[in-house]
Amino acid sequence: MDRIDKVLANLGFGTRKEIKAVVKNGEVKIDGTVIKDSSMKIDPDKSTIEVGGNVVEYKKNIYLLMNKPQGVVSATFDNYDETVIDILEPEYQAFKPFPVGRLDKDTEGLLLITNDGELNHRMISPKNHVDKVYYAEIDKYLDERDVNRFKKGIQLKDGYKCLPGKLHIMESNEDGAKVEVTIQEGKFHQVKRMFNALGKNVVYLKRIKFGPMELDKDLNLGEYRELSKNEIESIKRI
Repeated sequence: MDRIDKVLANLGFGTRKEIKAVVKNGEVKIDGTVIKDSSMKIDPDKSTIEVGGNVVEYKKNIYLLMNKPQGVVSATFDNYDETVIDILEPEYQAFKPFPVGRLDKDTEGLLLITNDGELNHRMISPKNHVDKVYYAEIDKYLDERDVNRFKKGIQLKDGYKCLPGKLHIMESNEDGAKVEVTIQEGKFHQVKRMFNALGKNVVYLKRIKFGPMELDKDLNLGEYRELSKNEIESIKRI
């Protein structure tokens, strides 16, 4: 059971003080009955809520898929840079969501955003071995020797040895290479540091898959959408 003012605040209808005024004006109905007490407790999963004559669709959690642009940080708050949460409409910000894992500031692509802490843990926990797939452009030639080093697990310059990964070379010549990289960890700047350990540099990086989710080709950079029920079920099966 939750207070009606808390429920409506979480759904983006305003502050509790603003909602108290709306309730006092008789604009809120619970199961067809006008209420005047904003502290009234209800079961939002079972009750029908109306505000201003419109039925409110109650959601406890939100699940968003974003095509993250460069220059935006994967955080809920930052003193200097725009965050992925700043991009969201107020109706989604009201749920107090957070990014699942992180993408570096200059990395683009698939980012999941939710307020479901259990799902967040499931997706980023190393013991669940969730694949993260990146498209990367590299400044130097790559060959089968690099593929094998990824298979064995690359040792970073700070001494950390990464779990085995997959390197699929799509194109490679003296001007550089285009590849897909699959890893199951999420260390700081990991993909860049892995190539750096090979004496090469990443010049462009985009995440294209995260577990069962693929980047939606219909989403332009900075755009996002809600996950479908089937998509939510697929990530909850991890």
